[in-house]
Amino acid sequence: MARSCLSMAISTWISAAALLLLIHHAHCFYLPGVAPEDFQKGDLLNVKVNKLTSTKTQLPYSYYSLPYCRPKSIVDSRENLGEVLRGDRIENSPYVFKMREPQMCNIVCRRTLDAKTAKEFKEKIDDEYRVNMILDNLPLVVPIRRVDQEAPPIYQLGFHAGLKGQYSGSKDEKFFIHNHLIFTVKYHKDVQTDSARIVGFEVKPFSVKHEYEGQWNENTRLTTCDPHAKRTVSSSNSPQEVEDKQEVIFTYDVEFEESDVKWASRWDTYLLMNDDQIHWFSIVNSLMIVLFLSGMVAMIMLRTLYRDISKYNELETQEEAQEETGWKLVHADVFRPPSNPDLLCVYVGTGVQFFGMVLVTMMFAVLGFLSPSNRGSLMTAMLLLFAFMGLFAGYSSARLYKMFKGTEWKKISLRTAFLFPGTVFALFFVLNALIWGQKSSGAVPFGTMFVLVLLWFGISVPLVLVGGYVGFKKPAMEDPVKTNKIPRQIPEQAWYMNPIFSILIGGILPFGAVFIELFFILTSIWLNQFYYIFGFLFIVFVILLVTCAEITIVLCYFQLCSEDYLWWWRSYLTSGSSALYLFLYATFYFFTKLEITKPVSGVLYFGYMLIASYAFFVLTGTIGFYACFWFTRLIYSSVKID
Repeated sequence: MARSCLSMAISTWISAAALLLLIHHAHCFYLPGVAPEDFQKGDLLNVKVNKLTSTKTQLPYSYYSLPYCRPKSIVDSRENLGEVLRGDRIENSPYVFKMREPQMCNIVCRRTLDAKTAKEFKEKIDDEYRVNMILDNLPLVVPIRRVDQEAPPIYQLGFHAGLKGQYSGSKDEKFFIHNHLIFTVKYHKDVQTDSARIVGFEVKPFSVKHEYEGQWNENTRLTTCDPHAKRTVSSSNSPQEVEDKQEVIFTYDVEFEESDVKWASRWDTYLLMNDDQIHWFSIVNSLMIVLFLSGMVAMIMLRTLYRDISKYNELETQEEAQEETGWKLVHADVFRPPSNPDLLCVYVGTGVQFFGMVLVTMMFAVLGFLSPSNRGSLMTAMLLLFAFMGLFAGYSSARLYKMFKGTEWKKISLRTAFLFPGTVFALFFVLNALIWGQKSSGAVPFGTMFVLVLLWFGISVPLVLVGGYVGFKKPAMEDPVKTNKIPRQIPEQAWYMNPIFSILIGGILPFGAVFIELFFILTSIWLNQFYYIFGFLFIVFVILLVTCAEITIVLCYFQLCSEDYLWWWRSYLTSGSSALYLFLYATFYFFTKLEITKPVSGVLYFGYMLIASYAFFVLTGTIGFYACFWFTRLIYSSVKID
């Protein structure tokens, strides 16, 4: 889809400015695109069409990639950066309603399928593609009644393009298209003004082989669906096959239903898709266990450390100190710079950048700025914030670099600006090329690619350099104890203190803090459902921080007690190893919950989950590193070193 690079860049800058304005004027406003709209009786309601989606292929396509009925001219809606990256393609449709004026058997158009179009429909039906539409910013849903009639229905986004089936007495599988739609528009009426607001948009799809008498013309009346004879479609007993030279007539009904639901609560029914209480109980139970374990770990560490420090400080002679074993003996080596310190500085800086982005995004989401009604806002906010957090990335990496006696701050700042984003962008570019090869609307257009590069080089890189300059100008952090010139020999370690074993053990608890929540996140991403419990996610995020910090401190303490002072990289990898478990869980989820069969779709899934795991590694690794960094400086500044 051709897009102007300049207009996309300008809109990105405007989005950043609007974000700041929303913070300043947060006392009274509506979010852009989600303000209520009042409709009088007879007002036109324009239905928009969105992408075709399938959980089997994960490849979205534009609505008009199939030979559906088209309006006289197709007009693209202006989408934000997040919507484009999600593959949304919002366009106008030939469906036009009038507020509170029911319609019956409206003929949209007639199509005669050829071999090519029939094949396209069959492929989409076989892959279980769903058609998505929008009315007044509400997505179209199909209500499905539960076994318990009193329980609220389950809502599925969009309706299936068609279905597969067999005629009775035949074993041949046939494809049928949903060509008759019964729309239900729910509205909440204002008694005083007689205006109404739309609070629901539902559909019931049917496959009907329409019939008519005589030759087809503009005034042809159907015999299978006739408003004059009050003959309506109520079942798909005579379905419309998808075959070469088959004539397909697309029709629709519109029903209006008054609702007690107010406009402010209209999304509640959409967000109650997974309301099984057992999920909530299991999540709360898991969080309580993690909190209990974290509290126990913290208490044990505080009591043990207090006893150690008191004992060491009571030693009267140097000879007594020499007889002691444990973490005090490595005081002259514990702050010795690690191997490959430049790379550690880069990853720590990137982790700070990612942490800042996640924290601020969570705050905006909890306040309601990034609700599902504001499509694409979550991804747009994350990209903008990541770019602006480059300032803290440069500052953190330069400060640590100077502590390691580094002198080339420009080099370390540039590596911070390019290593993680460059790796992710390269992988994203390869995945996008695969999507492009499938002719999917999920392929990011060149104009959007240009905007991403502009965000990277125009905002993130300069801010990283500025942060690096400021951080390097600051005085270097002084070590609490002096470091000997000759490194101390590390004694042979017990099997359980092996670096690989210790690192792998350290990642289990942080992953345990998030894995249940991870199930809901993966479900929302790959099964096309809404994710909205950001308040709960923020609590899980805080617990993840505490867990990463505490497990890293515990294992670092055991390591130092074993007279192994090589803690720099191990502290980063200990909590960062939780990313390995995240990727393994994503693999388990792929084989147990998803029905992806196409190789390209599988590559896309594992490619995007690899990016997510890489980002999780950087985030958790940095948290563990800073916790261990603070811990070692604290304990070695608390003892008397002769």
